[in-house]
Amino acid sequence: MTLDPIGTVSSCFGGKFGTPRQPGLCPSAWGSLRFHDAYRNPEVIRGLDGFSHLWLVFGFHKTSDQMWKPTVRPPRLGGNRRVGVFASRSTFRPNGLGLSLVRLEGIDTSGRHAPQLLLGGLDLLDGTPVYDIKPYLPYAEAVPDAAVGFADVPIPRLEIEIAAEARDEFSCLPPRAQALIREALALDPRPAVQTADETRVFGAILCGHNVRFTVQHGVCTIRELPAV
Repeated sequence: MTLDPIGTVSSCFGGKFGTPRQPGLCPSAWGSLRFHDAYRNPEVIRGLDGFSHLWLVFGFHKTSDQMWKPTVRPPRLGGNRRVGVFASRSTFRPNGLGLSLVRLEGIDTSGRHAPQLLLGGLDLLDGTPVYDIKPYLPYAEAVPDAAVGFADVPIPRLEIEIAAEARDEFSCLPPRAQALIREALALDPRPAVQTADETRVFGAILCGHNVRFTVQHGVCTIRELPAV
């Protein structure tokens, strides 16, 4: 079976570091799906505007050159316990495919890339290839009482502060970008093995800025955010 991408995602997340590990965790996140030439036809999305959410089948393009692993260490388990790759959503999979539930915020029918899907709440990197789209059907796919195994633990969130030297820069960002940066950093994107060093400055490419921050005593402080 040969997979041909139907389009590419343009996203507010510029790198793996800082991108949420699941969709919906950063509701302010935004992006778009630009169809490749062979699929840039209004007919392929006829009727799609009646749905609020979509499943995207995509490729983990940033880890596609790495071998798949039979066991992985999920961040939800602190990165120190292994489970089978098929019991996880790890990127290191035999076929490198992912599945993401995103919000359809609109359809651009007149721009240069029209038709283009405008997306929200996504967890996809800029440049992610998409292989298929399927509308979300809550009556068939929502299972409120489903068991979630080892993932049934609270998602901790950091308190966010803006350092004095970064406040002017941060306040100049659009409100949605400010909200997205707060949401993404509150999820603590640091690798589990690096959380002990409270002096280290980390950087995440968010909304076109290299957001540099430190984490001390459960508080994430944004130090600077130069444009990239």
